[in-house]
Amino acid sequence: MPQTYIKELSKHVGLSVVLKGWVYNSTNKGKLNFIIIRDGTGLCQCVLFKPNVGDEVFQKSLQLTQESSIIITGKVKEEKRSPGGFEVEIEKFEIIQIAEPYPISPKDHGIDFLSENRHLWLRSSRQHAILKIRHELIRSMRDYFDNNGFTLIDGPILTPAACEGTSTLFETEYFDLGKAYLTQSSQLYAEASAMAHGKVYSFGPTFRAEKSKTRRHLTEFWMIEPEVAFADLNDNMDLAEDFLEYIIQRTLKNKKSELEILERNTSFLEKVKKPFPRISYDDAVKILHKKNIPFEWGNDFGGADETIISQAFDRPVLIHRYPSVVKAFYMKRDPENEKLALALDVLAPEGYGEIIGGSQREDDLNLLLKRIEEHKLPMEAFNWYLDLRKYGTVPHSGFGLGLERTVAWVCGLEHIRESSPFPRMIHRITP
Repeated sequence: MPQTYIKELSKHVGLSVVLKGWVYNSTNKGKLNFIIIRDGTGLCQCVLFKPNVGDEVFQKSLQLTQESSIIITGKVKEEKRSPGGFEVEIEKFEIIQIAEPYPISPKDHGIDFLSENRHLWLRSSRQHAILKIRHELIRSMRDYFDNNGFTLIDGPILTPAACEGTSTLFETEYFDLGKAYLTQSSQLYAEASAMAHGKVYSFGPTFRAEKSKTRRHLTEFWMIEPEVAFADLNDNMDLAEDFLEYIIQRTLKNKKSELEILERNTSFLEKVKKPFPRISYDDAVKILHKKNIPFEWGNDFGGADETIISQAFDRPVLIHRYPSVVKAFYMKRDPENEKLALALDVLAPEGYGEIIGGSQREDDLNLLLKRIEEHKLPMEAFNWYLDLRKYGTVPHSGFGLGLERTVAWVCGLEHIRESSPFPRMIHRITP
């Protein structure tokens, strides 16, 4: 008999099935042993009745510990009191392994202990729900771009130069060719790809060597980065709005049960619908000043600043036209004010901060040369990038969305570490 998954039990009521999984919990009541098992798709209560299986099998079932692996054959029936609404009356029972005492018990554990045991912590219902939501967000992101004429073209992970300087990059020796760096963004390569395909996106791991211990930072995270030829800042903001609405509303629709497990208040997520408020950097500074925050014009917003700004709105807010001094060399200047860059950030509500950063790119060769010199970047590392402005340059724009920050926001997580299956932070590289 083929294996049936718990999520499919509704199709097998009255029939015998084979379930393969792990013991989540078990309770003995005389001649009855109630075993809740999980198989990665859900939880199901399975009932072992001693007269049906005999004394030997029943006694073996009493040895089961949490996370013991088993195979069960039994008949499915509806039972509203059971997890998932179905129950299996056990007819045949096989033990694969009796697990050793499980270190993660129902009692409270400190975050350090749970992080050390991340490989086991993943099995908890909360962590399981988070990673299911992460998966749905990834699928929705890919589907959005795939269904809107974008071509997936990923950039390299090892690069000869940085997008924004090398002060926060991981450095390594690259054979006889000198230094190489773990990528902090595929953007420059996405620009080259956009000149060939028009609309592209990349999706992969990125690395930042910032010595930051905030709840919003990881040293390794995934980023999805669209780039569009013949697109200006307004087109970029339109794309960011449409993209965010799609992925959030789809995740709300498809992952209701997981959000319920997390006890997530979805009222803010339900409001993630166009149009989003759009404010200039100047307007954002005014919001801080009204709250008596001594913020100096020309600085970049910190996490606390972003939280205060986002609290003024009930949905994501787009902030545009930042001071050029705090933005990267490739960002185009505002033709109406040379001190401003045509940059874009999207802040999530509820204090989750920046989830999107992007801009219109500088398409003028001479101005780009000037910016590279101003930022004291190695010109030879950007020769290929400068070619894009020599052979068919056009206005173009793009952005990057951090997956883990988005997962943290959607799930309502206090710390970003739970949004990654195996998070990497400045003080942790295990398991």
